[in-house]
Amino acid sequence: MDHDADQVARKTPTLLLIDDEPNILAALRRLLHPFGYNILEAASGDEGMTLMRQHPVDLVICDMRMPEMGGAEVLENIRMKWPDTIRILLTGFADLQSTIAAINRGEIYRYLSKPWDDNEVVLTVRDALERKRLLAEKQHLETLTTCQNQELKALNASLESRVLLRTEELYAALEHLRKDYLATVHVFSNLLELRKGKLAGHSRRVALLCRDIARKMNLPETTIQAIETAALLHHIGKLSLPDHLLEKPYLELSETERTEFDKHPLHAAAALMALEPLRQASEIIRHHRDPFAGTDSSRLHGAQLPIGARILSVASDFAGLQLGLLTRANLSPEQAMDVVVHSKNRYDPEVLDVLRSLAPFAAWPAAVASEYLVTSDQLRAGISLRQDIVTGSGVLLLLKDTVLGSEQIQAIRDYERSTGEQLTIYASSI
Repeated sequence: MDHDADQVARKTPTLLLIDDEPNILAALRRLLHPFGYNILEAASGDEGMTLMRQHPVDLVICDMRMPEMGGAEVLENIRMKWPDTIRILLTGFADLQSTIAAINRGEIYRYLSKPWDDNEVVLTVRDALERKRLLAEKQHLETLTTCQNQELKALNASLESRVLLRTEELYAALEHLRKDYLATVHVFSNLLELRKGKLAGHSRRVALLCRDIARKMNLPETTIQAIETAALLHHIGKLSLPDHLLEKPYLELSETERTEFDKHPLHAAAALMALEPLRQASEIIRHHRDPFAGTDSSRLHGAQLPIGARILSVASDFAGLQLGLLTRANLSPEQAMDVVVHSKNRYDPEVLDVLRSLAPFAAWPAAVASEYLVTSDQLRAGISLRQDIVTGSGVLLLLKDTVLGSEQIQAIRDYERSTGEQLTIYASSI
């Protein structure tokens, strides 16, 4: 029970006795006073209603027969003006019709016959006041419940708004993390390309081709993302190799050199496997140089190889043949396709068929046309990039969809000023 309800329970009841006979009033007062009630007395109906206007009254006992205003009329007026006050009629046996009228007009709680039984009067008053207390408490609880329901409704509405706002913030944070993750992957991809200029842009081209093959094969989007990531990082293990192994085409390496060179996927996988988001990509890299039709029982082959490794194997060699990474000569796309097609034991036939269906013989990655080709002087904070910013040597500077800030714009301008190269920049607006 709360404080207000407790106050309802502890309040001392006030009784109003109305009768034109002083001895009746005195008798009722003597009977009820020992129970601790506040007792008011009135000799007429007018006097009684005057007291009602001055004091809150819980229960009225009114005699039926009084001059000027009878009990039925008094109780009717009290019902209209103070409906919560309990009304008890005191009447004689000869007043049956008047009693019935009082019951109908005054909606009395009970009537008591004169001469009365003291015990009956005490019990009637006690029961009436208890009923009034319970009704008051019920009304208080209903009011409290209504207020709490309204507060709960408002809280729920506020909570929904806060949850929606928090959800939007989380989505924004996740998108920011995703962009940071992609940027980090591209930075790692650039490390070897900065060391060996011939590889500049190679990983990005392989990643694009892997993505096209994987989508053509209707692979899940999560798998496609893992394959793209593996393609961007599949040369990172070469950072552990000496320069002389990177300077020769693969087919010109000695058997000893090839053995050492072929360890670079293991080095890459070992470096990446500790990072949970790159676990799948590290497995793809680990096995991308394993031949599809291999016979070594200690290595995976055929369908045992991750599908990403089978795709990366074809895409990397197809691109490497065109860059002179495998042979001294830079092969044309058609020549590179002939080489991989005739190396059937090394590649998954299904992946080869998909590669051939893509007919990737044009220069790739193809430039994306845009009407917002801008110079660095035209860049403003808040502009979004339509394409990656890549240097002439193939090094990625900024990712597509990056929203430029003042520091990034200044870095772009500083790069152009220090190198003398004008970057190709496609932006959302100027």
